[in-house]
Amino acid sequence: MNTFVETAQSPSRAAIKSPLVMGYEVVIGFETHAQLSTQSKIFSRAPIAFGAEPNTQACAVDLALPGTLPVMNRGAVERAIQFGLAIGAHIAPRSIFARKNYFYPDLPKGYQISQFEIPVVQGGEVEFFLGDQKMSVRLVRAHLEEDAGKSLHEDFVGQTGIDLNRAGTPLLEIVTEPDMRSSAEAVAYAKELHKIVTWIGICDGNMQEGSFRCDANVSVRKPGEPLGTRREVKNLNSFKFMQQAIDYEVRWQIEQIEDGHAIQQATVLFNPDTGETRAMRTKEDAADYRYFPDPDLPPLVIADEWVQRVRAEMTELPRVMAQRFVGDYGLSEYDASALTQSREMAAYFETAAKACGQPKLASNWIMGEVSRRLNAGELGIEQAPVGATQLAALIARIHDGTISNNAAKQVFDALWNVEGGDVDALIEAKGLKQMNDSGELEKIVDEVLAANPKNVEEYRGGNGKALNALVGQIMKGSKGKANPQQVNDLLRKKLD
Repeated sequence: MNTFVETAQSPSRAAIKSPLVMGYEVVIGFETHAQLSTQSKIFSRAPIAFGAEPNTQACAVDLALPGTLPVMNRGAVERAIQFGLAIGAHIAPRSIFARKNYFYPDLPKGYQISQFEIPVVQGGEVEFFLGDQKMSVRLVRAHLEEDAGKSLHEDFVGQTGIDLNRAGTPLLEIVTEPDMRSSAEAVAYAKELHKIVTWIGICDGNMQEGSFRCDANVSVRKPGEPLGTRREVKNLNSFKFMQQAIDYEVRWQIEQIEDGHAIQQATVLFNPDTGETRAMRTKEDAADYRYFPDPDLPPLVIADEWVQRVRAEMTELPRVMAQRFVGDYGLSEYDASALTQSREMAAYFETAAKACGQPKLASNWIMGEVSRRLNAGELGIEQAPVGATQLAALIARIHDGTISNNAAKQVFDALWNVEGGDVDALIEAKGLKQMNDSGELEKIVDEVLAANPKNVEEYRGGNGKALNALVGQIMKGSKGKANPQQVNDLLRKKLD
């Protein structure tokens, strides 16, 4: 659905200088189809389980047999309300369903029931971080609609099969303003949107199964010129392919313009094997679909009481939780946003932070060592071999000076690879306790100073690097068990 318009930029957007590609500004808008997590279809009682035999989950309503009438699924409406509340949008008290007319073999009605003039969710905003830069993308709308069936080309020799299991599956189509200016920003937005819909439970977010499908509208223009002609890259089913497809499409459009060719509005597909996009068909405008109100469906009326009940029953939203992490635990906005990427990650952090009493240290370890190992093993936080309470015990031993950071990494490595174990027992077994006996440490310091008069003279002569050499000798003499901070304090005291 083509609803992009060029509007005044928000203050946060205007303050950000757009990166240029070969002298061109990239303009990206998104249309995302989120399959809603209902048990049945949007206008019938037919099930929507993934992977069933073709045409076993399509009833008479889905097949558009004569005499059948659609009936609105209340659960689909509630999920739309949840999404609107999650992004700070306006929930329309009265919205209308329309028929979007076009012919395709897997569309049995010859039209798709959607929303056009008055969608159920209007406006809203998605905020996210790109690196440490806080960004936002404005939404135009989110509307309810039914999915079409599926044409199966690969399973038939010389012919196409039609599977209508998906026909009537409830979708929420989420449309943005053309606010994004790079593929990296587009991917960051898509990941944040994915987080929101899975966090509140309205969509399972499975991109491989088609539950979360993204279409990127891409155009380029010289800075200050009107919006260029866009091409819609359809059905991007991974964040990696999303970035590759947008980058290729941007380069292709710039090359075409530089060669003197005009860009034609079109729907294109991305081939991950070649890394290229190719035109599938010319892109229609809204007028081509001949929208008109569906005579079989009355207006959708949502009373304020219904909205307030849904609001009261919703889980704590990620942006609200992130704000709480900033207030309660003293985290930066960036750290709080990173730790609320999923409900599981947020719960892991909060458990660890409360258990060790050191939320900043817990944040650093989770965003650092824990995340690095999860990414390397392609694991979710719920699969981490080191539990939140184990991490908290390790952090507590760092904080009270029992072990150094280097020793802590050795303990963490043992916990991760052995799957379990007691932190204190591992510290004891590996002999990793720091030397906190001031008398014993002072003896080592005196021996090092006596054995390295040249370094002492250089330090007192103003060479700060000489101190590092002395610290290294002391750590070596203590077999790495000396507390680095105590070493520095004692050494400076004696030298100064």
